[in-house]
Amino acid sequence: MVDSLPQINEWLDVIFQYGTIWVYIVLFAACFIENIFPPFPGDTFILAAGVLVGLDRLDLVYSLLCIIAGGVNSVLLIYLFGKNKGYNFFKRKNYKIFSSEDIEKSRIYFSKYGAFILIFSRFVVGFRSALALVAGISRYSQILMIVYSTISYLIFCGLIYYVAIALVDNFDTLSKYIRTYNWIVFLVLIIFMLLFILNKFRSKKG
Repeated sequence: MVDSLPQINEWLDVIFQYGTIWVYIVLFAACFIENIFPPFPGDTFILAAGVLVGLDRLDLVYSLLCIIAGGVNSVLLIYLFGKNKGYNFFKRKNYKIFSSEDIEKSRIYFSKYGAFILIFSRFVVGFRSALALVAGISRYSQILMIVYSTISYLIFCGLIYYVAIALVDNFDTLSKYIRTYNWIVFLVLIIFMLLFILNKFRSKKG
């Protein structure tokens, strides 16, 4: 994902020719799309924005507002889909992997740990969209969903910007750190997902 950082910066350089406002629009769009279509490299755009802020080519506040607005709105869209469509769908289908019983468990879990889950959801590579969907299916508070998702983006972007500005002259080191982080988190989550699925099938057979 981060391998495309130099290319994205080159692409943004081209967009700068048409006015800085278009770069902000691209940041908004990129962070909106990444949650709807997770393979999209939204994190790389945030990283590129941090580099451009470090080079004084973008405004810190405006870029953060565009990133947060794009990300939170797309997460909210997924949440609303889960709340309005997903709840009745999974209740009716009662799948083994996500049964009616699991929905009730997730509601209890979100009522206890919803703040923690959503605040750290932005750090969970590839699964933040799924967490937003489950929050909607669990009928978690919409207001709290927006608040905690915004906090999550602020913390995540703050850290990414800090690293990007600190290493603005060293793309290779920057890419290496982020790539390593993404792989570690992704592999850990895959293991947990596999264990969860295996446990579900074993419990159903038992």
